[in-house]
Amino acid sequence: MYHALALMAVGLLALVGRPGAALSAAGWAFLVGTLLFLGSLYGYGLTGQRWLGMITPIGGVGFLIGWIALAIGAGGGSRP
Repeated sequence: MYHALALMAVGLLALVGRPGAALSAAGWAFLVGTLLFLGSLYGYGLTGQRWLGMITPIGGVGFLIGWIALAIGAGGGSRP
């Protein structure tokens, strides 16, 4: 739930005129994190394939990268 809110924040920050590489990276990291983390958990739960559980931490790392990139992109600093 919180990652979906963060993805919405990425979109809103890009919409109000703060687009940049960090926000773009945050959006992609949240998307990849969601697909890998939740996709592997759903896949494991539905099929019972144990190897899908090994993909879950990679999605978690995607979420961490997304939060760091969002913090950098939202901070922005002053522009000349």
